[in-house]
Amino acid sequence: MEISKIIPFLEENQSKIKIHFAIGVDNQLEPLYAFFEGKFKEWQAGQTRRNFERDYILSIIYMAKDEWLFAGIYKRINTYEYPEKSHLRGGFSHDIKYIYETKLLEHGKELIGKLVIKFNKNFRASYVNLENYVSKLKLCEIKREIYKVVSFPGYAKVDIQFDLLKEIINCSDYGWKTALSNVKGVYLITDKSNGKLYIGSAYGSNAFWQRWTEYVNNGHGNNKLLKEVINKNGISYSSNFTFSILEICNINSMDDEIIGKESFWKDRLLTRKFGYNEN
Repeated sequence: MEISKIIPFLEENQSKIKIHFAIGVDNQLEPLYAFFEGKFKEWQAGQTRRNFERDYILSIIYMAKDEWLFAGIYKRINTYEYPEKSHLRGGFSHDIKYIYETKLLEHGKELIGKLVIKFNKNFRASYVNLENYVSKLKLCEIKREIYKVVSFPGYAKVDIQFDLLKEIINCSDYGWKTALSNVKGVYLITDKSNGKLYIGSAYGSNAFWQRWTEYVNNGHGNNKLLKEVINKNGISYSSNFTFSILEICNINSMDDEIIGKESFWKDRLLTRKFGYNEN
């Protein structure tokens, strides 16, 4: 189903609406975090160019590949030149040249943070005219509650994108830090761009939390083959990685036991032959 059928205002005013595909530059999920903090309107207001020269803005925020969170429809009120560096956008610093004064409309307001839109964005532009894409914005799901930063889901359900893991670690989320620091075990990294796998183990002080912090810091965790990939493609390539947990052990388990379990999973999933494990 097209979302214009759910929000008729979009169909009726498509020639007056600019779509804002809100996605971060250094961190793709930056606007999503701003939304979680209730600062998306402010984040969107600061622009480097005159990107919103239409009457209305349809704001959708990057969540994952082909999935965008509906953040509302805004009416453009005014535009102000702002030539100096600003700390707008939810606390993120950018070279802002224009500030857009906007007003959130009632159309679709009850779906903000709940409506997930399916759209394959295979182009670079983040600001496009709605009439060219209105039929391609499809319903993915409507959540019961407004989407929020996920709390720790339990070890068996951890399946987290690199960009979200980066945010969790950078803000030292208490729930995640506590859970990941108090068990040892074996983890799996999946490269979504090619399906290759990497098996690693977490032991020592703070176990998973410490080990995954290393990936957040450099994108590769100092693993030889992953390091080669990041050096070739740049640290932004790490956004292709998702992290999950294969097995957990008591924090008092011997490190040799964890390493043995790591080797077992490498054999089971053939990651030395087909993945990113060298040994």
